[in-house]
Amino acid sequence: MHNSTVRYLILPGWQGSGPDHWQSHWQQLLPNAARVEQHNWFEPEPGAWISQLNQSIADTRGPVVLIAHSLGCITLAHWASQASSEQWAKVAGALLVAPADVERPGCPPALQGFAPISSTLLPFPSLLIGSSNDPAASPDRAQQLAAQWGSDYLQLEGAGHLNPKAGFTQWETGFAYLYQLQRQIERRHRQHA
Repeated sequence: MHNSTVRYLILPGWQGSGPDHWQSHWQQLLPNAARVEQHNWFEPEPGAWISQLNQSIADTRGPVVLIAHSLGCITLAHWASQASSEQWAKVAGALLVAPADVERPGCPPALQGFAPISSTLLPFPSLLIGSSNDPAASPDRAQQLAAQWGSDYLQLEGAGHLNPKAGFTQWETGFAYLYQLQRQIERRHRQHA
């Protein structure tokens, strides 16, 4: 993003994003980037995760762009459904990558407490990136979540869960989607100016 006052908040999913994850790489490269640190990455508790996200947004000065992966996307959706308009106003937009469908058959028990997934429309621009073969969310389900949240939707072919296991470590090409979100945010600002 061109505006140096924008802050980026990285929202990892279940088990966190290790040093080989693209989110960790982006955190090092993006100016003014920080990570939402959860107290327990392996036994996630929805209330605690939402509260930690809320606190991280409250502690961040200036407009915030959220960059969420997997369970981080679901946490963001739950937060948005509970947040006040003052809290929403701090968020410029959100990049939602490979959301984890916690309602799917065979979902790991540790994630099932995040069901049902919030279907509240996100009150800020968002872009959801799915994959044609993501084991955590089918293409149809990812597209459905994007529609519920009011997110623009892009599907990548054969990208798996967009994590290191699927070959996404630095994911430099992903910055193109972040810039696409930035253009969306700028268009919205011009419309409301």
